[in-house]
Amino acid sequence: MSPSTTSLPPELPMSPTLNGPVLIIGSGLLGASIGLGLHAAGYEDVYVQDISPTAEAVAQDIGAGTSFSSLTEDQRARFEPQLVVVAAPPDVAGTVCAQALRAYGPRPETGYPGATVTDVASVKVRPLADVLASGADASRYVGSHPMAGREKSGPVAARGELFQARPWIICEHDSVRPECVRLVRSVAVELGAIVTALSVQEHDQTVALISHVPQAMSSLLASRLQDTPLYALSLAGQGLRDTVRIAASDPTLWVQIFAANSEPIVQTLYGVRDDLNRLISTLENPTASGARLDLAQLMSEGNAGVARIPGKHGTAPAAFATMTVLVDDTPGTLARLLAEIGELGANIEDLRLEHSTGAPVGMAEISVNPSILESLVRDLSARGWRVVK
Repeated sequence: MSPSTTSLPPELPMSPTLNGPVLIIGSGLLGASIGLGLHAAGYEDVYVQDISPTAEAVAQDIGAGTSFSSLTEDQRARFEPQLVVVAAPPDVAGTVCAQALRAYGPRPETGYPGATVTDVASVKVRPLADVLASGADASRYVGSHPMAGREKSGPVAARGELFQARPWIICEHDSVRPECVRLVRSVAVELGAIVTALSVQEHDQTVALISHVPQAMSSLLASRLQDTPLYALSLAGQGLRDTVRIAASDPTLWVQIFAANSEPIVQTLYGVRDDLNRLISTLENPTASGARLDLAQLMSEGNAGVARIPGKHGTAPAAFATMTVLVDDTPGTLARLLAEIGELGANIEDLRLEHSTGAPVGMAEISVNPSILESLVRDLSARGWRVVK
């Protein structure tokens, strides 16, 4: 039977509201977190399936869903999910989606004819291309990408609140059914995400700059630390820790992401290379005419870029004023500081905590509305807190 004869008839009704079973294929961080989030939202009819029986069993144990493998052969044969979420690696996500649409599971001649299928891979051009090339019913396929994650991986790292207030990108395509898009959108909203619509090309170009290149830069810098003496690393401040934090991410996953989204990543890296060559050339002769101006321009360009990143409520971080409060490293001290700031009627816009190496004290960098900074510093100092503006 040819793929075209197994496509879903256009007149088959589909609901844009989640009210049927959900099958999550892939029980890693994202898949298990989606299952946990759906259960927290009151959806009990959730099943998880994974190529690894252990990962699937762990996902069930933590409450992400019922193990699909635990169903009887007859139950699997009659299984009719409303939504299939493919949480597979980027290099196979499109293939798994095509199987779910056309020839997945115990009924290879029909697949799941009533299901909307979405994937949550971090690249979108390749999965869509794979689905279209497969001959499966692409009208039921919706590419999506929750912009949420952790440095840890696997179902044990899953959190039901992982998607709260995080962007979730939905990528429509020319032949997709509107009701399928609405279903995926409603699930993302139910999980607490903020939905954004992009084309697959816009998505991959965007994430190359805001996610994939930062990972590459962090890993490249962290690799310089391999032979650094420990006494030198013990002097590292929060700047280095912030910059290399994501270098602890799973190498296997990022190899797949880099390979799948290589073209837009390379285009961004070309620009980084030009700026790096410019900086190297300037620093090779820092006293030459115009060298200091060029360094100042490079720093100013960085200032201008970071100022464009939206902060809380979409406000640029520069709109807030910051102060640093020294906090003793004892139980309850930080909580007491935050409680007293609340008692003073101040709203914290942002909070960063830095630890002093070898000293029992931390530094809480707190951002507030500039109009209350002076009074807050005065009132906290009066209460015995050590405050530095």
